Amino acid sequence: MSYRFIPQLEDEDIRRQQEEGLRSTFARVWNSPQYSSKLRACGLNPGDQLGLDDLTRLPTVDVDDLREGYPLPLLCVPPTDVVRIHASSGTTGKRKILAYSAADVDTFNLQMARCYELAGLTAEDRMQIAVGYGLWTAGVGFQGGSEKLGMLTVPVGPGNLEMHLQLLQDLETTCFGATASMALLLAEEVERADLGKKIKLRKMICGSEARSEKMRQTIEAKLGLEGCYDIAGMTEMYGPGTAIDCDAHNGLHYWADLFIIEVLDPVTLQPVPEGEVGEMVVTSLRKEAVPLLRYRTHDLCRLLPGRCACGLNMPRHDRILGRSDDMLIYRGVNIYPGQYMAVIGEFAELGGEYQVELTRDDRGLDHLALTVERAQGAGSGNDAALAQALEHRLHKAILARMQVEVVDYATLPRTFSKSRRVVDKR
Repeated sequence: MSYRFIPQLEDEDIRRQQEEGLRSTFARVWNSPQYSSKLRACGLNPGDQLGLDDLTRLPTVDVDDLREGYPLPLLCVPPTDVVRIHASSGTTGKRKILAYSAADVDTFNLQMARCYELAGLTAEDRMQIAVGYGLWTAGVGFQGGSEKLGMLTVPVGPGNLEMHLQLLQDLETTCFGATASMALLLAEEVERADLGKKIKLRKMICGSEARSEKMRQTIEAKLGLEGCYDIAGMTEMYGPGTAIDCDAHNGLHYWADLFIIEVLDPVTLQPVPEGEVGEMVVTSLRKEAVPLLRYRTHDLCRLLPGRCACGLNMPRHDRILGRSDDMLIYRGVNIYPGQYMAVIGEFAELGGEYQVELTRDDRGLDHLALTVERAQGAGSGNDAALAQALEHRLHKAILARMQVEVVDYATLPRTFSKSRRVVDKR
């Protein structure tokens, strides 16, 4: 297949570009006093010639490094070269601010345009955006990539469901970008109002939160889509668009000419074998203002071996399974959200929506209750047996006992943004 923005690279081309990008990034980060002190502490000097095999010699950086350098942390260009900032929430009252040069903005738009292209979109499509604008990267990233690809762009933002529905009809929008929760809410409303024949929607791009395979299939079925795609990203990596799944829906292709992705044990920071779950650690290859040098994302995922059935020779990682610093610890067992979704997905009678509630009794013993929706149209006569079977399967997969309740479809709350799937009352 011929692409306009996605490069056709063989393994040796990717390795060569990564080598060149790593050397360029290593030379650039010496412009930052923060980076310089960390590198010298590791015995490194500005003139060192590093290759990919030397990656583990480099120190990692973390969110603490961003907070330490507030308001423009890890800056490697003169402030006059900064044309934009974006920020994400912090837990200390100060936001994580990332600076962008003009070239960084161009690369941000490029990676998003690539994602749209891999999803099968062209300049003939019309893109309606339902993700957040402002300091966040989501809205401006979706818009910049859409305009770079040449699509008519409708920048509505989150919420405003009535406006979205009206514009879908009036402007004949063909692609919609939203959180998975917003996408499901839209799909249910289109079905309820019987608008399916009045809209031209054919593609959906979902990001910002974990989404199960069942949720994808539900959204596609209700809207009659050709495809619904999972997009990845974070502010530190420009924003959305670092990776997206293709029509094979077997992992997310990431742009290996823009980033090196390692998967490390979050405790030892040693590489885990390919295919095993660990923490994603990212090194940027083209970022100018704030390059990443082995940045710890705290996202849990795994690299997928082999070449994708779609034929694109860009490596893949699995869906984000949770965060290494947000894992639930329940009765001594570490649990991350992806484990629930994987087991729930094995039951055809269940939908994709669930909620976890953690409580602690007077004895100090923790309890976990999982509420999961029945699939749309499924009867309630088998709820007790279904709950018992799910409890057994979860105990076998997660090694933790929990109470399961099966409820009617659409019982759990819907939201325009990220669904609150874990309620910890301990």
